[in-house]
Amino acid sequence: MLRTLDFTDADGAYRSRLPRPNFDVEAAVDVVRPIVEGVARHGEQALSEFSQRFDHVVPDQFRVPADALVRAADDLDPQLAEAFTEAIRRRRQVAKALELEPEMPAVTLADGARVGLRNIPVDRVGLYVPGGLAPLASSVIMNVIPAQVAGVRSIAVASPPQRDFGGLPHPNILALCHLLGVDEVYAVGGAQAVAMFAHGVEGLCEPVSLITGPGNIYVVAAKRLVRGLVGIDSEAGPTEIAIVADDTANPAYVAADLISQAEHDPMAASVLITPSVDLADAVQGELATQVAKTRHRDRVTTALTGQQSAIVLVRDIDQAVAVADAYAAEHLEIQTADASAVAARIGNAGAIFVGDFSPVSLGDYSAGSTHVLPTAGCACHSSGLTVRSFVRTVHVIDYSRGALLEVADGVERFALAEDLPGHAAAISVRRR
Repeated sequence: MLRTLDFTDADGAYRSRLPRPNFDVEAAVDVVRPIVEGVARHGEQALSEFSQRFDHVVPDQFRVPADALVRAADDLDPQLAEAFTEAIRRRRQVAKALELEPEMPAVTLADGARVGLRNIPVDRVGLYVPGGLAPLASSVIMNVIPAQVAGVRSIAVASPPQRDFGGLPHPNILALCHLLGVDEVYAVGGAQAVAMFAHGVEGLCEPVSLITGPGNIYVVAAKRLVRGLVGIDSEAGPTEIAIVADDTANPAYVAADLISQAEHDPMAASVLITPSVDLADAVQGELATQVAKTRHRDRVTTALTGQQSAIVLVRDIDQAVAVADAYAAEHLEIQTADASAVAARIGNAGAIFVGDFSPVSLGDYSAGSTHVLPTAGCACHSSGLTVRSFVRTVHVIDYSRGALLEVADGVERFALAEDLPGHAAAISVRRR
């Protein structure tokens, strides 16, 4: 089912040869530009038009009523409510313990010369939760909790209206918003939701400073269009998994994990990197068996047979690590002997899942980690969505007159060397 790429004779230059989806954001920008401009100019009228065109339903009101949030939470199956609560608890615990750094004390560089850091949360954020092929209620947790732990004052959530639920977002999304204490929720999807957050809609939604959350190519294109007017978390492409596995791996586990990501989207990427031909053959056999039994077999088959998915054969684990670093996967699983040691050698990944019993599905829901992660090789320079994503770092400079005079000569010379005499004068005027 998966095509095979033989890298055993390759030495470097892996990035250009690794499988990737065709995800042309720039082409999508031309499609979403009139949507973003329409919302900016015409507000709710444009939201109604685009909601009918793309979601095939226009909500009675775009901001979800508070009683609908309460009702959705009350109607949850008790066991599902328990699972939601535990996922919230674990994500919040990790965010507080690992991601929220206290204010650093000032550094004293000389007598009277202090520089410190303040972590200041973004004032208002718009969080997008997809509702297309799969209503990703878990994204509510992954967006809201780090924003709350960071101390963001104002949090708004948008998710597409659903015809099956009377023009409201999926009930699980509404229930999680209620459980997390978020009452500003909009039944708005796609590029128009991004435009609403960026530009604001008079009488409905105030503009935000930062937009986060995953979405399809049109959401990504809209985020690119409004970037600069507001901050964005990333331009995330289709989801992806890479698995580094050797002959100690369980082929049933490997196949199941490849399928779990392929289930997201026909453009999802599933990549196995292995030095074991026997494992590769066994995984192919497991895929044939497991895909035939899965509910979304058509979607999974399209993803697994697409250009973005493959088995990559390598010489050994050393080359496997190098190929994995070149791929810089959104999700990277290590299913090898001494998996912890292999994982410690990885430099580029959105999140690393170590050993047979840390599948990506765990991270999607209840591991406590974030599942909003960089895709398309961006893990070599970008990070997942955490508390830090919602915090700005501000230097605070506090020098006394004596401390300034101690370095005044050097500052003036530096300024004059750059032909900026006004900069030098701002120092010399303080000598008098």
